[in-house]
Amino acid sequence: MSKHEMKMYQSTEDYLEAILMIKQEKGHCRSVDIAKRLDFKKSSVSIAITKLTNEGYVIKNEDGMLELTEVGLKLANNILERHNFFFNWLRSLGVDEERAYDDACRIEHAMCDDTFHKIVSYVRGRDNGNS
Repeated sequence: MSKHEMKMYQSTEDYLEAILMIKQEKGHCRSVDIAKRLDFKKSSVSIAITKLTNEGYVIKNEDGMLELTEVGLKLANNILERHNFFFNWLRSLGVDEERAYDDACRIEHAMCDDTFHKIVSYVRGRDNGNS
């Protein structure tokens, strides 16, 4: 995967994760909510939502509310699981909350599923005294 493809995929993941988190917090999500969450211009979010809609990850209702498709929801849940795992793990190591959040955001995109699951298994095994 090229750096350009990785950056595009990371951007997609960031948007899908933001939509999921906003929907969990507020019960609904609009483009303006994403712009606030990610600190992006509304016009940039609009372009991205159009792209995500065309790729089959998001549905934009007539009232402007955003819904994740089945594929979009699966991806969003996957990336949120990674984020939460790395955030909690870093916090357990004594990393301060803001740094742990920022680092988890970077780490969550950096590895394949197999590597992630092996790290989770290793960490959980150590937590249970099975090292």
